[in-house]
Amino acid sequence: MERIAKLHIEKLPEGVYLPGLLAQGRTIAETIEIARDVARKLLEAQGNVAGNPALAPAQDVFDYPLILGA
Repeated sequence: MERIAKLHIEKLPEGVYLPGLLAQGRTIAETIEIARDVARKLLEAQGNVAGNPALAPAQDVFDYPLILGA
């Protein structure tokens, strides 16, 4: 089952940062890819311990921001 995680992204002088997942990259796309890997590992670890992750299940319709380079 797919789950939804809302990301809060901050632009810093040294790159882009996701505080909740402790992910940082040079670009938004790179940071999101790192966050995706970190989130998968966290869900796997949480699933092994708690059974059900605390993230909302993905719905049939939801908003997703599309980031386009300048």
